[in-house]
Amino acid sequence: MNIQDLTLFVRTAQTCNITASALQLDMSPAAASAALKRLEKQLGVQLFIRSTRKLRITAEGERYLVHCTEALTALEKGKASLNEMQGKIAGEIRLSTSSDLGRNIVLPWLDEVMDDYPELSIQLNVGDNLADFFHDKVDMALRYGEPDDSSMVAFLIAKLDRVVCASPEYLAQYGEPKHPQELSQHNCLLYRFGDRVYDTWPFTDNAGKYAVKVSGNRLSNDADVVHRWVVAGKGITMKSRLDMAADLRTGHVVELLHDFNSPPISLWLICPNRTQVTPAMLMLRDLLRSKCEAALS
Repeated sequence: MNIQDLTLFVRTAQTCNITASALQLDMSPAAASAALKRLEKQLGVQLFIRSTRKLRITAEGERYLVHCTEALTALEKGKASLNEMQGKIAGEIRLSTSSDLGRNIVLPWLDEVMDDYPELSIQLNVGDNLADFFHDKVDMALRYGEPDDSSMVAFLIAKLDRVVCASPEYLAQYGEPKHPQELSQHNCLLYRFGDRVYDTWPFTDNAGKYAVKVSGNRLSNDADVVHRWVVAGKGITMKSRLDMAADLRTGHVVELLHDFNSPPISLWLICPNRTQVTPAMLMLRDLLRSKCEAALS
């Protein structure tokens, strides 16, 4: 049987859409439809029930999907094992990362990796939603915060402090807060993850802890949008020092409240299980660690 036909079958079972699955595999919808019919003929069963409005997997298709998925996974593991024996950095990494990290920091690092390892291919999934390793077809996820699921393989990339910052233009117009409580007098740029709005900013100093409720006229579920707003002088925000490192160096933003600290945040590279960790992934882990250290130095 053709491996591409099997891959197409798995993708179509996941999406229930032949056209979308065909596009993912660089096939035409007509070629994909013909491939599925060819597979059904070889197996002697109907894998999907087709109608003009939707596609639905059959009971036979569901049973075959389990074995087909296991077979394709085993083939990928075999390929990775051969690469490991040869010490070879090759194959494909499907990486998910948050919006600000992906667009502004990680992207040029991945370009460098691709130049150094021409046999390696990378699929980059950028977005602030948590990755679903199966449905999003992701191998690894780069995310802030320690993973809740202890069954995951998690590599610590960096421990980072958070900074409160604003552009020189904003500070020239509205002044600089000297104490966290003064943030209530400023336009704070807010980030929403899921149903949670991060509008309580924590601080500590020698006198104790502060949990400051902030507000503003801009809120986004995309961390990169918040980044762009602060650089454009629209308000004050609290973000990871890694996110703002380049802008702090160039003076596009200024760090505020130097006498106060915020709880640090950790950056992790997460993989569903150890059997899926390849030499290419370990190389990427080490590169991310060294690049983060250099960016913060």
